[in-house]
Amino acid sequence: MLQVLERSPFHITDSVEEAIEGCKLIMVVTPAFAHEEIARSCARHLEDGQIIVLNPGRTGGAMEFYKIVREINPEIRVTVAEAQTLIYACRRKGESEVVIHGTKKTVSLAALPSRETPKVLEEVNKYYPQFTAAENVLETSLLNIGAIFHPTPSLFNMGRIECQDDFKYYIEGITPSIAKILERLDDERVRIAKMLDVKTLTTREWLKAVYDVENEDMYSTIQMNEVYANIGAPKEANTRYITEDIPMSLLPLAELGRLVGVLTPTMDEIIDLASTMHNKNYRKEGRNLSKLGIDNMTVDELTRYVDEGSIN
Repeated sequence: MLQVLERSPFHITDSVEEAIEGCKLIMVVTPAFAHEEIARSCARHLEDGQIIVLNPGRTGGAMEFYKIVREINPEIRVTVAEAQTLIYACRRKGESEVVIHGTKKTVSLAALPSRETPKVLEEVNKYYPQFTAAENVLETSLLNIGAIFHPTPSLFNMGRIECQDDFKYYIEGITPSIAKILERLDDERVRIAKMLDVKTLTTREWLKAVYDVENEDMYSTIQMNEVYANIGAPKEANTRYITEDIPMSLLPLAELGRLVGVLTPTMDEIIDLASTMHNKNYRKEGRNLSKLGIDNMTVDELTRYVDEGSIN
C-alpha cells in the first residue's frame, strides 16, 4: 500500500522556476513527448543536488533529458533518472478525474549515471516502495513494454478508433493475429538487449512479474489480465499510443538496434506505417541516436556513458 504523507499547503503554479525551487525530488509525470520541452524550460533553474525522475521515461528519456540539461546548463550537478513504466494502470475520465485500474507490484528505476541509482531510490522509496533498482537506463529503456503494446494494436484498429467504436483496447483490440506481431516486436527488442549485454524480460515474463498472469502465448496471457479487462480503446487517430509511443518508444528501440547491428524489420514497418498515417517523419522528429546524444558512440562507450555519465 502506498504511504500517504501529510503535507500542507500544496501549491499549483504555471511557473517552472517556482515549481522546482528548493525541491529535492522533481517527479515528471507527463507523456514522453513533453520531456524535451520540460528539460529546456527547467534547465537554467535547476539547483545542484536535485533529483529529476521521469515517471516514466519510455525509451531513452533520461538520456534525452540529461543531454539537454548539460547543453543548456553544463555546470549544474543534478541526477536524472527514469522509471521503466508508470506504477498505475490508469486512464483519464473527463477533464478532472482519473480512473486507476490497477497498481503494479514492482517497477524498475535507474539513474544516469547509474552510480546515483541508490541515492535516487532512497528518496523515491519514501513515497513509492514499488520502485526497485535497474542496472542502468538501458535496462529501463529496453523494458519499455508500451512500445510493444501501444502503437501496433492502435494502427491495426484504426478503422474502429476513427469510427469512435467503444471497445476494450487489450481484450478486444489485441486479437490472436495482432498478438503474433507483438511477439515478433518483442523478439527484436530482446535481441537488442542481448547485444547490449542488458538483462531484460520478455513481455510475457514482464506480465507475470508485474500482474502475476501467465499463459502459453501473448494473446492468452493478455486475456487473463484482469487489470486490462476494462481499459477502453482510444477515440482519436492522434492517440498518444502513436504520437508518444512511436517517436519516444519504438523508434529509439530501433535506433539502438541500428547501433548494435540488430535488424528490426517489424519495428521499422510499424514506424513507417505510423509516419505515413500521420504524415510525419517520426524518424527525424523522434528520439533518434543524435537526440539521445549517443550517435557517435560504440557499444562500450555507450555502456560507460550510462554508468558514469561521460565517456571521457
